[in-house]
Amino acid sequence: NFLAANKGSFPTKSYDTAEGFEQHRRWDKVLYDAGLSVITWPEKYGGRDATLLQWVVYEEEYFRAGAPGRASANGTSMLAPTLFAHGTEEQLDRVLPKMASGEEIWAQAWSEPESGSDLASLRSTATKTDGGWLLNGQKIWSSRAPFGERAFGLFRSDPEAERHRGLTYFMFDLKAAGVTVRPIAQLGGDTGFGEIFLDDVFVPDGDVIGAVHDGWRAAMSTSSNERGMSLRSPARFLAPAERLVQQWKMNPDPTFTDRVADAWIKAQAYRLHTFETVTRVADGGELGAESSVTKVFWSELDVALHQTALDMRGADGELADFPAREEEKYNWTDGLLFALGGPIYAGTNEIQRNI
Repeated sequence: NFLAANKGSFPTKSYDTAEGFEQHRRWDKVLYDAGLSVITWPEKYGGRDATLLQWVVYEEEYFRAGAPGRASANGTSMLAPTLFAHGTEEQLDRVLPKMASGEEIWAQAWSEPESGSDLASLRSTATKTDGGWLLNGQKIWSSRAPFGERAFGLFRSDPEAERHRGLTYFMFDLKAAGVTVRPIAQLGGDTGFGEIFLDDVFVPDGDVIGAVHDGWRAAMSTSSNERGMSLRSPARFLAPAERLVQQWKMNPDPTFTDRVADAWIKAQAYRLHTFETVTRVADGGELGAESSVTKVFWSELDVALHQTALDMRGADGELADFPAREEEKYNWTDGLLFALGGPIYAGTNEIQRNI
């Protein structure tokens, strides 16, 4: 099949590095040219008009083939659904093809130094000017910002309004005058996150998503997709769960039997839950508070999978060149370092439990 035939094109580096980012961008273009980048989108934007259930099947095959995560996911999985719901035809025509092909990679511009989970307290501002807006402020923990081209996020456009009111949803150019991006090193040393500083950055009226001062409503559709099914496909945890079981079988230590079984069962449960969610949405339902439940579940499962694998390996698991056997070659340490951020990003799990 296509994925097996193109395995040689899979990126070999993390997209949180400069080299790996460009590898992933090229992979996005390979998928786009094959019509496999955004299969649920309309054909005129590069999709295949696939149903959500067809998307689920595709995602299972994608991860089963060992295909990599997508550098374009911020755009295709979070911003695009928001544009379909709240954007204009002009925005769809202008933004979506470049997004799907990897020509323009999108960063998230939500959190601020004093506004993370409590996003409604944000202080970055948008001031009306001729033909557009001037953005000022600081965003932090912006994934893809050091290497991407564009970003999306909320800004306070009415300083007199209370919290959720008076916010406007903008798209903006990371290369524009007045934008400074400062990389943030992660636990593993990669710099895929960044701080964004904005000083009188001009954004045209055409880059406002939804209604002025009503950005919170549009942003909620973005966050639901991030927390719910789009950020973690149904097959996302099956491969590491199966690797965990195989690792245990090579040295079936009864000390870890319950933990391995629990992780494997939860990976299967997550898959079935995602099928149920997709079926409900396909039948006209909407993502609601259950997206918060989903987020808590997958983030804790991700940590458990990787921590159990490393605990079974003991001290050897910390070595970069361990193990020697091909069937065990999977970097659980890097995976754990990323997984540990799961209970924090996309809204902390403590906040999700209160929704």
